[in-house]
Amino acid sequence: MKLNMGSFDRVIRVVIAVLIALAYFTNQISGTFAVVALIIAVVFLITGFVGFCPLYKPFGISTRKKAAA
Repeated sequence: MKLNMGSFDRVIRVVIAVLIALAYFTNQISGTFAVVALIIAVVFLITGFVGFCPLYKPFGISTRKKAAA
């Protein structure tokens, strides 16, 4: 598994996941929307901590900086 997410992308994903969790636990969101949002938050947390996004792979996207040669 080749990492394809840069630091900024990873931080943004974790921040969004935390905001979704806060919205859920403060009852700002509820119902089906809350469940879907929490699933997305979990995916964002996992990909943010791992540094690899499976959806980037088929499109050839990488937000990681290139290593200096």
